[in-house]
Amino acid sequence: MSTLPAETAPVPEDVAEIERVLTRIAYLAGRARQHERLMAMAGMPLDRAAVAILRYISESEPMRPGVLAVRMSVEASHVTRQLRQLEQLGHVVRIPDPDDGRAQRVQLTDSGLAAVNRIRDASRRGIEMALAHWTAEDLSHLAGLFHRLVDDFVTHAEMAVDQAVVERGAVDRAAGGFGASA
Repeated sequence: MSTLPAETAPVPEDVAEIERVLTRIAYLAGRARQHERLMAMAGMPLDRAAVAILRYISESEPMRPGVLAVRMSVEASHVTRQLRQLEQLGHVVRIPDPDDGRAQRVQLTDSGLAAVNRIRDASRRGIEMALAHWTAEDLSHLAGLFHRLVDDFVTHAEMAVDQAVVERGAVDRAAGGFGASA
């Protein structure tokens, strides 16, 4: 477990304020009541986890359920339960994995794509209503800053993973190569 150094420089107040605002946005967006409103607007009876999975699948190539779980940073059993529900609703199907005949991948059906589009449309309408008094210039500026923020977060996360792999390799080499390989 990693701990902070005893003496750290204070974080600039702007960074602290960004963290507070992002935390609040995440809280507001993740509230059960907000999800219920979104589902009512979209006319969909899906829970938050199922919606997250549908959205993720819609933005990627068909993939194995285990890969989906890893990419979403959740337990495989969680994804399996949700996929079963989504299959029963006709939103996803399992197809053979072309790289391994024993495995299957999951892909959206036309019904699943229509569901994702309804959810996205409802979400976008909600955002549009909340920001109705913003100018087109402000909306454009915010969209650009959000893209930049996400890109920088992704880059930082990838660098942290790369650094962890490098550090793990150094530990493995110091242990005489007996550590688990990545």
